[in-house]
Amino acid sequence: MSAAVNFKKCGSVLVTGASRGLGLQIVESLASGGFSPGKIIATVRQPASAQKLQELAEKHPNIHIITLDVVNQESIDKSAEEVARLVQEEGLNCLINNAGINVVADFNTVTAEKMIENFHTNAVAPLMITKAFLPLLKQAASRGGAGGSGSMSIQRAAVINMTSLLGSVELAWGERANNFKWYPYRTSKSALNMVSRCMAVDLEPDGILCMAIHPGWVRTDMGGSQAPLSPKESVSAMLSVIAALTEKDHGSFLNFTGEALPW
Repeated sequence: MSAAVNFKKCGSVLVTGASRGLGLQIVESLASGGFSPGKIIATVRQPASAQKLQELAEKHPNIHIITLDVVNQESIDKSAEEVARLVQEEGLNCLINNAGINVVADFNTVTAEKMIENFHTNAVAPLMITKAFLPLLKQAASRGGAGGSGSMSIQRAAVINMTSLLGSVELAWGERANNFKWYPYRTSKSALNMVSRCMAVDLEPDGILCMAIHPGWVRTDMGGSQAPLSPKESVSAMLSVIAALTEKDHGSFLNFTGEALPW
């Protein structure tokens, strides 16, 4: 049986960028997969225009839609206050920093503005969001998770950063380097990997698991039509990996299959 059933023991999961692509699929899979957590908190910039998410929330009462613009600090702080009211003394068990963009630019077309735009959304925003939600993550971690075991897991408290294989410095060579000359995106994901590693060090004393996961090359607006994986296939595999995480995976960079990837 898939490890994803562990989500059933998870009080709350928050997913950023939930209006489309992988974020929407994560919400849908969690809500309808037979292993739904207590509360699924889906954040989007403009809830009114997130029609598919609204339809999901009508079917599943444990989906809560909250406004969040990940590059706006005021919006981040306000969303944290809303989530605090929602989860109350239970805190937040699992934060999935999924929101991301791809500003496509090669060596000839890249500008400082394009670099900074991609860097802000993909690397800075997950850090600022985690900082804002840290009191709620600590609250959940202090409760010890399912059964009060105190071991690291999504049932206790975890931060999952959605990264990319294209952020690997070691693998940025040969065919992969020639085919994906995306300076803003690739460097932003490489930075997110370092953010994940640094946060893992700082979150460890509170028992909060932190890691980065690559969802594979997926057929989304960002991934394009040539990608081999459907959103459902990617998310199904990822949720099994995320649900099975323990202390040994703290600070790791994993593929959607669960294998370790080179930094």
